[in-house]
Amino acid sequence: MNKIRKRMLGTLIGVASVIPCAGIAATEQPATPAYRVTRTVSLGAPDRWDYVVYDAMSHRVYVAHGNLVTVVDGDKGEVIGQVDGFAGGTHGVGISTDTGMGFSDDGEAGTVTAFDLKTFARGKTLKAEHDADGMVFDAHTHHLFVIDGDSGKITVIDPKALTVIATIEGGGGLEFGVLDGRGKFFVDGAEKGEIVVIDTATNKVTAHWPMAGCVKPHGIAMDRKTHRLFASCANHLLTVVNAANGAVVTQLPIGDRNDGAAFDPKRMLLFASNGDGTLSVIREVSADHYEALGSIPTAVTGRTMDLDPDSGRLYVAAAKVDASAPPAANGRPKLVPGSLQLMFLDPVEGAHSKGPALTMDQAEVEALKARPGRIVKKEFEREKGGSGRRYSFDIDVDGVIYEVGIDAETGEILENGKES
Repeated sequence: MNKIRKRMLGTLIGVASVIPCAGIAATEQPATPAYRVTRTVSLGAPDRWDYVVYDAMSHRVYVAHGNLVTVVDGDKGEVIGQVDGFAGGTHGVGISTDTGMGFSDDGEAGTVTAFDLKTFARGKTLKAEHDADGMVFDAHTHHLFVIDGDSGKITVIDPKALTVIATIEGGGGLEFGVLDGRGKFFVDGAEKGEIVVIDTATNKVTAHWPMAGCVKPHGIAMDRKTHRLFASCANHLLTVVNAANGAVVTQLPIGDRNDGAAFDPKRMLLFASNGDGTLSVIREVSADHYEALGSIPTAVTGRTMDLDPDSGRLYVAAAKVDASAPPAANGRPKLVPGSLQLMFLDPVEGAHSKGPALTMDQAEVEALKARPGRIVKKEFEREKGGSGRRYSFDIDVDGVIYEVGIDAETGEILENGKES
């Protein structure tokens, strides 16, 4: 996983920088979505941490740090348990709800250990490969895929039988992966700047897709509906890839020291968590059009995250930096011992740091082009479809009222028909 860097903690969100993506017509820079820190949960030592994993079934958040995994109630913000004994350092967490088992790794030992989801008691330990790291449970095959980073391999585990059933050669150093729910596993090929495609039925690599311009991809997320992959790269880029054929769709700017990515399908927002103390935000307007919406302040070192796709809540792990101490020999800043915490960032519904990209007057011009007539009513609304923000116009055409909806962010015509 990636290194860490300094920046000050922020609680209420403002605009940092906005770089519009080519192909999106807007007369003003789009607004950065507003999020605020609603809770911080102290996790304490050890302060070396890695993945943050949210489990939607239980509403729990698992944070791998040092020799243990801390389990947090994702609603109440309470620590409800720990799993320890990973002397060589734990990195990832996988949840197999149907077996009642969770899994985490010892990266140095190259092992994976099962634990009980109710009691957090350790169970059987299985041999993986050196640098066992991130892991993902596949509900399609009911298998656990463990990404053995520097070894360039993927260990496949059957959680029910508690056995290793396959080892997949990835062809170079790997990072995280994402499943499409239809039999494909897409893994960041960090060493070669590519995406490695795996068939989860055969446990075989079927393709290596190069991502020109992407250096050391670390985070990866996916919009299963549009079949788009989002790989966050160490050289400040987010690369969008067509999951059907590997074609690079576009690249957008993100922050420094990135180590994670997540996609919110309900709000059509993509997040990249950066150790510089920001979350880069990108909106998916359509499968091939994207907007960079600036950044949300978090805390310096906040490089890993996950999200609740229903509520939109973001979970970011970060520790405090000792500003008075020089950085270590490896360049990492000195941390305040025992300061690791899990931040809850909630969307401020209805709040934006700037107004819509289009003004009401600009949208009115577009509405009258689409449906010439006399406007008898106009309003700004939040409704499903498009960006979720629209201007609605009731237009009288020879005594018949038509409703025309214009997306407030893109100018797209969302509705144009007789009012019901």
